[in-house]
Amino acid sequence: MRHLAGAFLALLALSGCAVAPPPPVREAPIAYPPSVRERLLRIAEAEWVEWGRITAGPGLPRPPAGSEGATASFPRVLAYWRAVPDAEAAAAVSRNRARWAAQLEGRTVEGVWSEPAWSAAFVSFLMRGAGVDEREFHASASHAFYLDAILRDAAEFPARAPFVPHDVVERAPEPGDLICADRSRHPLPGWRARLPEAGQFRPMHCDLVIRTGAGVAEAVGGNVADAVTMTLYETGADGRLLPRRPGEPVVFAIVENRLGRLPPFQPGPVISALSAGKRG
Repeated sequence: MRHLAGAFLALLALSGCAVAPPPPVREAPIAYPPSVRERLLRIAEAEWVEWGRITAGPGLPRPPAGSEGATASFPRVLAYWRAVPDAEAAAAVSRNRARWAAQLEGRTVEGVWSEPAWSAAFVSFLMRGAGVDEREFHASASHAFYLDAILRDAAEFPARAPFVPHDVVERAPEPGDLICADRSRHPLPGWRARLPEAGQFRPMHCDLVIRTGAGVAEAVGGNVADAVTMTLYETGADGRLLPRRPGEPVVFAIVENRLGRLPPFQPGPVISALSAGKRG
């Protein structure tokens, strides 16, 4: 594993055929106090409550189409997109502001916020609202691209990275972690399979875990059933995720959230599997 960090950076250099990932890391990540994690969880749950406590999961009826186009939802989703400082987000806001203005005038228009998908913008909004800076979480319109930044940090700064990836069988998700699934026709078997294609778009979805216990991990995500929705992930006796049912997106990574759990706030970070033996 000690050579994986170098290999990862080399793969990034070769992947310029698609949308470029964030710039190479130079500055080490900073540590955050435990209050940031607490705020992150509070914001995620408050957003879920505001959208109507919609819940999806095994044994539950399929949620009806949500209210992303409703009057109250316009400023909510606008705030999510404003947390992403890139051209794609700006274009999304511009298009949907025009649709909103037309809707207010009584004209028939395409659904407000019906495109592009805003689930990654929602995760970015949660991180910014909690006080996590761009250096520690790369806000993006794509889950794949903020995940690329997470993987790079875990490789370059294993002792300081605020987020580190784990295979599904390795970690029982905890509050603050991200559960990441692949929505493509040929899903990734694990997070390491993302390394060779870093910088290329891949349809993904990540939910933020807010509670665990009683055989489920409760995780909140955006643009699920056109709303902010809680998804219940079944867990075994050890707390690890059980395989999902056929037809559901395949979970390929649990991203550990170490906000508030790194020195000087809490000692003894676990070294990432990306770069065991390499000091950050």
